[in-house]
Amino acid sequence: MTVSRQVTRSMLRWRRFANAGLMIGMGLSLNLVACGKGGDTPSAGNTPSGAGQKRDVEVTLVGYAVPKPAHDIIIKKFVAKWQQEHNQKVTFKQTYGGSGSQTRAVIDGLPADIVHLALGGDVDKLAQASLVGADWDKKLPNNAIVARSVVAIVTRPGNPKQIKSFADLARPDIKWVTANPKTSGGARWNFLALWNSAIKAGGNEAKATEFTTNAFKNVVVQPKDAREATDAFAKQGQGDALLNYENETIFAKARGQALDYVVPDVNVSIDTPVAIVDKNVAKHGNREVVEAFAQYLFSPESQAEFVKLGYRPAATVADPRFPKVTTLGTVAEYGGWNTFQKKFFEDGGVYDKIQAGKK
Repeated sequence: MTVSRQVTRSMLRWRRFANAGLMIGMGLSLNLVACGKGGDTPSAGNTPSGAGQKRDVEVTLVGYAVPKPAHDIIIKKFVAKWQQEHNQKVTFKQTYGGSGSQTRAVIDGLPADIVHLALGGDVDKLAQASLVGADWDKKLPNNAIVARSVVAIVTRPGNPKQIKSFADLARPDIKWVTANPKTSGGARWNFLALWNSAIKAGGNEAKATEFTTNAFKNVVVQPKDAREATDAFAKQGQGDALLNYENETIFAKARGQALDYVVPDVNVSIDTPVAIVDKNVAKHGNREVVEAFAQYLFSPESQAEFVKLGYRPAATVADPRFPKVTTLGTVAEYGGWNTFQKKFFEDGGVYDKIQAGKK
C-alpha cells in the first residue's frame, strides 16, 4: 500500500467517524467517560449535561499504534479524575496507525489535539506545517518524551547463533530481518542503533559506514513496517534474528509468545514524544483539558501503565526491571532527527549508498 493510499484511508476513516459518530476501522476508538468542571470554551456540538455542570469537552488523541493499550487505561483514569475535580465530562476520540502515516494525516486535516508519535522527527514535521509550536519539546516534562525503549535483538529459541551484540549482525553466518528505514520509523531507530554501536566502539564515519554496509548485506528482507518485519521472522521463518523495540518483545512475552531476545549493552534511547497540536486546540477551545491530560501522561500512575507495556520510564534512570544498558546513545548526538533524516534517509543519503554498496 502506498503512503498516499494510507493517508487517504486514514482520512476517510476519520470523516466517517465524524459524520456517523461510530467507530470505523481497526485503529479508531471512541471512549466516553464523565468528567468534571473546566473553563474551556465548548467546541461545536457540545451540550450541557446537568445543572451546574459545564459543557462537555472533546479531545482527539492521534498516535502510533503500540501504546494504545496504555492510553486506553490512562484516559479512563484521567477523565474520572477530571470529573471528580471539575464536574465536567470529557470525550476522547482516538485514532492509531503508523507514526509516519498518522503525521501526514494530521497535516492533511485530521483534527488532532494531542499526538503521541514514534519519532521526534514526526512532531517536527507538524511544527514545519505550523500545527505545533517549534518549542514543542520544551512545553512538557522530560523534553516531551513520555515513554522510552531500546533496540532488542530477537533470536531463534535458545539463541543458537549466540548473537550478543549489534556487531554480530555483520558476521557472515548471520541472516537477519528489519523493516525498511525509508518507510518505517522503527527501522530508523534500528539503523541508528547499528551506526551508534560502531561509533561508540571507537569508529569514525567511514568505519560506521563500512560496518552498517556489511551488516545490511546480511538482511534477508526489509518489509515496509515493523509488524510485517515481525511476521517475516516469526511466521515465515526468515532470518536468524530480528531487530525490534524492547517494549514490543516484553509485551509479546507477557502475552504468552515464546521468544528469546538480547538487549545489547551499547544501545540507543528510543524516545517517543507527545505534543499538543496548538492550531487545532485553539480552534476547538479545549486547551485547559488538553494541557492537563498532557501533563497527566507523565504522572506516576500513567508511567506505570507504559511500563506494563514494556516501555522504560520516561526519565532516563536505571530501573532494575530492565536489562542494564551501559552505553546509551541518543539521536541528539547525531544532530537530532531533522539532521539525521536528511543525512541518512533522504534520496542519495547514507542509507542509499549503503544499499548500493551491498551489491
